[in-house]
Amino acid sequence: MSTLRSVAAVVGAVATLLLFWMVNPWVAVPDALGGIVSAAFWVLAIALVIVLYLDARQDPESGRVEIEGPAFTRFLTSNSRAGLVWLPIRLFLGFAWLEAGWHKATGGGWLDGGAALAGFWKNAVAIPDQGHAAITYDWYRTFLQTLLNNDAQSWFAPLITFGEMAVGLGLIFGVLTGFAAFFGSTMNMSFMLAGSASTNPIMFALAIGVILAWKVAGYYGVDRWLLPFLGTPWKMGHRGETVGTPLATAGSRS
Repeated sequence: MSTLRSVAAVVGAVATLLLFWMVNPWVAVPDALGGIVSAAFWVLAIALVIVLYLDARQDPESGRVEIEGPAFTRFLTSNSRAGLVWLPIRLFLGFAWLEAGWHKATGGGWLDGGAALAGFWKNAVAIPDQGHAAITYDWYRTFLQTLLNNDAQSWFAPLITFGEMAVGLGLIFGVLTGFAAFFGSTMNMSFMLAGSASTNPIMFALAIGVILAWKVAGYYGVDRWLLPFLGTPWKMGHRGETVGTPLATAGSRS
């Protein structure tokens, strides 16, 4: 067993123990340690991914596909013809995000100080005397309360507003579609963590599909030319040349 794999085993074991401590119904984490334990778990979880990735990169056969997926899944995520499947999904998500951002930009309370966002955060962090609070996870309530205490709504509200419009335009025109869907799903998750369901669950689920199909989801859009132009910088040859088949060429043979 390699050194990195041994490190990964230790990190994974500690992260698992911390997760069990946080979620088990029998032994609760003391309130004074809750934030520390949660932060430690996420740091270890991220470190585990990095260590496993570095270990895989040392394997000369790391690029080999070990488990083949179903043919239909490969079609949806790797065949250029499936771009027509993702096109209506892209447009649905894109116009939803563009409309949401435009509504915030023209409706007031977002670009003039962020009062609307501050109100949303205050309602989310409130703990009612009866019933359930909007936020389930204390770490997210602490995060939002920290933003409120520092008047972060003044810059966070424009960030959300223009971010929503940027995501919408990226999905509509198929520009870096996978990145646009990723940031859209991140905002969906943030709203859901704050207790707002609305259309977020549906949009989040569809965005995950677009992320998985990032190579072909924007094929009927700018990505058809943009992705081959950018190449695949994460697959570089020994002398710096890009290796692999460009998307357009690969798509023509799919």
